[in-house]
Amino acid sequence: MIFKLLICFIAGIGAGLGTGFAGMSAAAVISPMLITFLGLPAYEAVGIALASDVLASAVSAYTYGKNKNLDIRNGLVMMVTVLLFTLVGSFAASRVPNTTMGSFSVFMTLLLGIKFIVKPVMTTREAMNQVSGKKRLVQSVVCGIVVGFICGFIGAGGGMMMLLILTSVLGYELKTAVGTSVFIMTFTAFTGAVSHFAIGGKPDLWCLVFCVASTLLWARVAARFANKASAVTLNRAAGVVLAVLGTAILGVNFFTCAVAVQ
Repeated sequence: MIFKLLICFIAGIGAGLGTGFAGMSAAAVISPMLITFLGLPAYEAVGIALASDVLASAVSAYTYGKNKNLDIRNGLVMMVTVLLFTLVGSFAASRVPNTTMGSFSVFMTLLLGIKFIVKPVMTTREAMNQVSGKKRLVQSVVCGIVVGFICGFIGAGGGMMMLLILTSVLGYELKTAVGTSVFIMTFTAFTGAVSHFAIGGKPDLWCLVFCVASTLLWARVAARFANKASAVTLNRAAGVVLAVLGTAILGVNFFTCAVAVQ
């Protein structure tokens, strides 16, 4: 039980910091940890990770929203589009030969972390607000289609893709991008968690409780820090967190492969 608590707490630290700082999906951190060190079935581990993501993303979104760093209107548009085209992508994936890109999310996490350190997002709120409402609405729909389809097709990368598109394509300043991303992830994670538990049955209760509590705690800490930090500090903090998490997850995956070979 102590070992289980320790693994869940460590996984929650990574997932919570990733969520609060950069809108990263908890599944990218928690799933490989539970599968590798606790031997949980992959489907159950993903369900627990998604459930952990719900409250962590919700409390992060609340914190960003309270500090006026959340675009609810366009976030809702993108959320609906992402959900719809995730289903389309899933259907398309079922019709083609089996091609997995399980490392996609991990590499994106690592590269995005390096990107924030080397080339930080310094867009201001004033520059962001110069884009017309109509153009922003169209961009949100188009980007939601792209993110949803890719996530449904390869099953990974949702949080990181949203953050990348919000900052690089839609021109959001970093705090608003993260706030909007975690707002969307609250609903997508809830949908995913419910479907996983409905199909896969009751998960390991202690793992669920430990992971949810730890992720929620550290997401709250990270979100509060992020909203008080300057743009430069937030870019560096988010970059370091993502780079470290990406490297750590690659290490866990490598460990899993090495054990499997033996």
